[in-house]
Amino acid sequence: MARKSRKNPIVQEKPAHVGMKVWKAALYIRLSVEFNGRRGDSLETQQQIMEAYLALCPDIEIVAVYTDNGTTGRTFEREAFQRMLDDVERGRINCVVVKDLSRLGRNAIDSGYYIEKYFPLHQVRFIAVNDQFDSENKENSGSHLIVPLKNMINEAYAADISKKVKAQQRQAMQDGAFVGARPPFGYKKAPDNCHKLLVNEDTAPIVRQIFQWTADGVSLNEVVKRLNQSGYPTPGHYLAQTGLITNKRLMGSGKWQTWTVSKILVDEVYTGDMVQGKSKTIGHKQVPTDRAEWIVVRGTHEPLVDRELYERVQAVRESAAAKQGTEKIPYTENILRGRIFCGCCGKNLHRQRTRGKYYSYRCIANDRMGVKFCTGGVSYLPESQLFDAILTIIRKHAEVVMGTHTRLEQQDHKIAAKRAEMDAEVSRLQQETERNRVFLTSLYENFVTGILTGAEYHEMKAGYTQKIETAVLRVQQLQSEQKALEAQMERYTDIAKRLAAVSEDTALSALLVNQLIDCVTVNSAEDIHVKFKFESGFERLMEVLEDV
Repeated sequence: MARKSRKNPIVQEKPAHVGMKVWKAALYIRLSVEFNGRRGDSLETQQQIMEAYLALCPDIEIVAVYTDNGTTGRTFEREAFQRMLDDVERGRINCVVVKDLSRLGRNAIDSGYYIEKYFPLHQVRFIAVNDQFDSENKENSGSHLIVPLKNMINEAYAADISKKVKAQQRQAMQDGAFVGARPPFGYKKAPDNCHKLLVNEDTAPIVRQIFQWTADGVSLNEVVKRLNQSGYPTPGHYLAQTGLITNKRLMGSGKWQTWTVSKILVDEVYTGDMVQGKSKTIGHKQVPTDRAEWIVVRGTHEPLVDRELYERVQAVRESAAAKQGTEKIPYTENILRGRIFCGCCGKNLHRQRTRGKYYSYRCIANDRMGVKFCTGGVSYLPESQLFDAILTIIRKHAEVVMGTHTRLEQQDHKIAAKRAEMDAEVSRLQQETERNRVFLTSLYENFVTGILTGAEYHEMKAGYTQKIETAVLRVQQLQSEQKALEAQMERYTDIAKRLAAVSEDTALSALLVNQLIDCVTVNSAEDIHVKFKFESGFERLMEVLEDV
């Protein structure tokens, strides 16, 4: 079972020599989900190993400890790890220390990205104690071969462990044990057995009320409105209030939605049965499994609703669906999902089958949030009319883009000159940096031989070090700018080619939307605004080219 992350106290600072660059270090500790109690991998032991190593490094000061307790190394979406990256971005830390490479992660590609790209880009020193790797140590020059190899070994180990864990989890499911990080809304985990569900008296009444309202014939939208008006916490916000989740993306908006209520109404867990294995991971995506693959164990815990009420609710929902008509147009993908909003209240516009014959969009904020929440809003907008309007807007922008693209093609020589100028400055800075490194070496020799005093050595070293760091930073900036310019040019060209293909009879497609559109705001059928993904990028590109 994954255990909750805990914060460790900041380790006491130790003094550094005057004039010496001091690295602000973060200790990163990760305990795997498959931790078997080996002392060498425990939280305490990991921290002790790192502290003992850094006690011999006067130029490193420990400023923070980040602990992910019971998390997999195959993903980097870990709470403490992400907090550490935030502190890197803020400049709070510039050194990351782990016990070994496997504590950073067991995904070879992602681990390599952080070690070889992210950390160097942010001038972060990286140390893996047991692997004897220090990015500031020139003796690690051959690590470009060793580190990726170790990352691949770690990834292979993680894959093997993952298979074993999945097998154990499936067996636990077949035994009727609850396998999941968070219990279903209305339940809680038993304090002495995390695989046993107990009734949560705080939220169980909400679940029962949802079932009873639906059984009494209350519509789904009305149930949602009643829940919001009553101030009942949503599942996401209740988990946040009780400390079971901290990621804001998992909390939701705090308002009940129809899909949340629908999910509760069809879940057989509320009848006392354990139904698991409804989805599986393929690649990095969760996909639903066939019903035949579900693992169902009856009577594993106390029910919140009896079987009779549950079946009555399913019958009511089926009847309501039948009343909407049987001659419906086939389902098609909502290509504007998450991208179309009401210009009055800012809520998502709802796509629905109108009389089962065609799709339309409308604002349903008043249905869910209460009357007068949205004072304007769109009550009815046929999808075909909306798509025609969006295509018209795209075509108008296409004309502007094609004109700009023509201007870009005419400035190829200027762009080439800009690249040559940046390359020349990078070369000059690299030569300057190498000279300063040589001077640093000679300074140390002069200090050892007594030509320079300690104070003189540290003062001159600080000056040369500052010059080197400034030059390195400028080189990275120039290289980043050059890559960004090239990426913008490439992206602009791709978009221009795509827009050039938009004709009078082109239909609005998911591909076109994903490539071009950030969001659509609808005030009325005659007042529709499209925000394009490429607008800001084009503006930045033109600003750069104007300076050429």
